[in-house]
Amino acid sequence: MNQRLVDQFCEMIRIDSESGNEAAMIAYLADYLTRRLGARCVVDAYGNLVAYWPGKNSNAPPILLACHADTVKPGRGIDPWVDGGVVRSRGNTILGADDKAGIAEVIEAIRTAPVHPPIEFAVSRQEEVGLHGVKNLDYSLITAREGYLLDGDTLDTVVIGGPTYVAIDVKVTGKAAHAGMEPEKGINAIQAAARAIAALRLGRLDHRTTANVGVISGGIVRNGVPAETTFAAECRSLDDEKAIALGEEMTRLIRLEVEAAGAGVEVSSDVMCHAVGIPAESPVVQICLEAIRSVGLAPRTTYITGFTDASIYNNRGIQTAVLGIGAVNEHSTDEQIAVAEMEKAVRILHRIFELKA
Repeated sequence: MNQRLVDQFCEMIRIDSESGNEAAMIAYLADYLTRRLGARCVVDAYGNLVAYWPGKNSNAPPILLACHADTVKPGRGIDPWVDGGVVRSRGNTILGADDKAGIAEVIEAIRTAPVHPPIEFAVSRQEEVGLHGVKNLDYSLITAREGYLLDGDTLDTVVIGGPTYVAIDVKVTGKAAHAGMEPEKGINAIQAAARAIAALRLGRLDHRTTANVGVISGGIVRNGVPAETTFAAECRSLDDEKAIALGEEMTRLIRLEVEAAGAGVEVSSDVMCHAVGIPAESPVVQICLEAIRSVGLAPRTTYITGFTDASIYNNRGIQTAVLGIGAVNEHSTDEQIAVAEMEKAVRILHRIFELKA
């Protein structure tokens, strides 16, 4: 077992970095990569980190490696432990392998590679809450036109496409009244919101398209007609036009149904990222597949209707594939990762370096 890799990973796991609170993690990385690995590090105005290494026995063009620094909740006070070659959280928290295992794998790969092209390593913040870090990244710091994002799960899979994602936030305004004494004087904001939600097409609409309402909040007391309700909806599709049209349909139906209930409504819609796909025959994908084969796995490519920082890198003209980190049960308190999988991920990166050098 690579004890240095495990120790590095666990050290980062103990640094709290829930989305929006990544400053300590970014500062740790900037210091560590500068002092221990000789990197030149820049933190941009949004708090993202970009680290640079010249080529090692290589004069090839630079490549981008990318991860994110933030974790989902509950991610404070994580206590990692290693049991039978598997790293888990000892408490009622996530582990944070997503994406600190990816960071640890990149660090170990760069530390131990006999050869690599010039490397630009971008570590974004606020990925888990809407890709805010990568969307606000200072792209003048990036010169690479080809990227490898360490943020997938299984090592045998290369993600080559992601969806258009539309976030829809709704505020419904009714009129307060006493629910027992004079309900007829009120306008129930929860009921108006429920009417709108019931009119929406939700769930898996086809093999490329989904829609959901994930959060609803309203009311103050049981015996009051609620004056305000908010809810958060989304839609996504691997077909950009379909996602945009579905977002417009949802917005139209929400307005129609809420206003029909006599309430007021404010709807904001934000296209978080646009659908992107990399041809399976492209060099960046073929290199990933060859690197995965080199560790004895049978590689495959896939599209996902989840989204990663790769969507934005690709939207910005940096052709970026997503590689697995080897973790399972991400975003849950059962999250875990086998050290053997992390070691294999390092070997995959070594092979990519060889092929790109």
